[in-house]
Amino acid sequence: MMATTRLSTKGQVILPKSVREAGRWEPGTEFEVSARDGGVFLAPKPTRKRYTLDDLYGCLPYEGPPKTLEDMQRGIDEAMAERWKRKSGS
Repeated sequence: MMATTRLSTKGQVILPKSVREAGRWEPGTEFEVSARDGGVFLAPKPTRKRYTLDDLYGCLPYEGPPKTLEDMQRGIDEAMAERWKRKSGS
């Protein structure tokens, strides 16, 4: 895909819509910018690291008897039902 744009007097460049759509870049997307081979290279800034449960195990304090898997699933189900109810406006 070849598209053109122009540098503004403020040093701004607008990415053509076809390029934004192809990259699925929404307003607010941050880019890392580098000069390369006589041109400019833009790359979307990496998003925050996704953590696994193993990364987070033990981070939150809990006092009380251990919860069973069934207790935890019931809590998740209740929270999701409440969230769905708020989102749907019921």
